[in-house]
Amino acid sequence: MLTAKQRELLQFITVRLEDSGISPSFEEMKEAIDLKSKSGVHRLISALEERGFIRRLPNRARALEVIRQPEDSVAAPRARTADARTGDNVVPLRAPAVARREPANDVVELPLHGRIAAGMPIEALEGQSTLPVPAALLGPGEHYALEVSGDSMIEAGIFDGDFALVKRTDVARDGEIVVALVRDEEATLKYLRRQDGMIRLDPANGAYEPQLYRANEVKVQGKLAGLLRRYH
Repeated sequence: MLTAKQRELLQFITVRLEDSGISPSFEEMKEAIDLKSKSGVHRLISALEERGFIRRLPNRARALEVIRQPEDSVAAPRARTADARTGDNVVPLRAPAVARREPANDVVELPLHGRIAAGMPIEALEGQSTLPVPAALLGPGEHYALEVSGDSMIEAGIFDGDFALVKRTDVARDGEIVVALVRDEEATLKYLRRQDGMIRLDPANGAYEPQLYRANEVKVQGKLAGLLRRYH
């Protein structure tokens, strides 16, 4: 049994998702059901989640999914009406239900694994922090983020302080920009190319020379999927 406010909030979330596919913000929910603070919205969301009416989508801020509606909220069947021409009872046609879009908004919290060199290789730091990234920037697969250090990839549009969004993979084709782990201890962001049984890591800056390694000295840890830049 839901309270009046829980029912009102559930209905508001349902309508918003059906209309736009985007979960309403806590501020919008607060105003829609006339609450004084967002903490009240948090309590209602938690109560609806505990009762199995909604769920929060993992790794996304603000993203909600409606799982079910209260049983007593199901619309009653429309009354059968008489057709003036035949006298038969007919049921009025209803417009087909529109498929609800998945929430398309929001932010994915990617693991942020320290800084990576876009110059000479530096140690790849493992960190516990995360980086909020618009979900639209990412394709399928598992991703993580690294902060770029150095200027060796500036001709590819990758600058010091940028955040590299990396799709986790251990394979890459020639010419792709990869996170390469060198000798199991240092990581760098470079173009990957194969040359006479060796691995060549090419910069995108004429001031730097390519780095040549034996094949067993380099492991691909991922390939560049996107960039995020902050302007201060």
